[in-house]
Amino acid sequence: MRGSRYYKKTSRHRRSIPIIPLKDTIPSSRIPYVNYGLIALNCAVFLYQLALGERLTDFVYTYGVIPFRFLQIFPRDPGELLTPLSAMFLHGGWMHLLGNMLYLHIFGNNVEDMLGRGRYLLFYLTCGGLSFLSQIAFQSNSMVPNIGASGAIAGVLGAYFLLFPRARVLTLVPLFLFFPVVEIPAFFFLGFWFLMQFLSGAATIGKTSALTGGVAWWAHIGGFLVGMLLLKLLLPHDSARRPVIV
Repeated sequence: MRGSRYYKKTSRHRRSIPIIPLKDTIPSSRIPYVNYGLIALNCAVFLYQLALGERLTDFVYTYGVIPFRFLQIFPRDPGELLTPLSAMFLHGGWMHLLGNMLYLHIFGNNVEDMLGRGRYLLFYLTCGGLSFLSQIAFQSNSMVPNIGASGAIAGVLGAYFLLFPRARVLTLVPLFLFFPVVEIPAFFFLGFWFLMQFLSGAATIGKTSALTGGVAWWAHIGGFLVGMLLLKLLLPHDSARRPVIV
């Protein structure tokens, strides 16, 4: 899953180890309409971005989350407070979009299954919004727009981590010229993912400036932790909806 910052030619960003999930072993008990809808909406917005041409940069700066601008006590535009909602549906390129949608497709359906459609939508939007606040806390002086669904999807991963730790994730692991496909327990797959985000985020502390771009590691970290917390608050208490042990 790619980061949620706005990519610029001058940006410097670290790349995480490219392990690629293909599917998991937990079947859904019903059609995940909300998850499909979120994927469709993200794709539709991205196609709209492509159609903007030269106006795209202004669009991203208007609807993306710019930490310094967001923290102004009296923003020139009150709509600035809604940018955490709009920014989570914007993406910086095809790979950014496709990586995010792959993770959402694999892990989101099961979380929707457990929470129910209404709770899942609330869960997703809340995780996305709060994940941007996490990034703002660590880069309050940044003037670079933060965009992408990564923080919201990180919340989905945090919930999945708690719900299905024994599930197995069929994973493509590029090793030089070889591309083995292995099954990795979700506990280790997602635990390793979170560890990489945390180490990468820690490496940026004290090394950022107003024009620093790249990957919003702290949005990933914050989204994952918010997802774990919100799951506890929103998960129905009905015993028939308890996590499946596999």
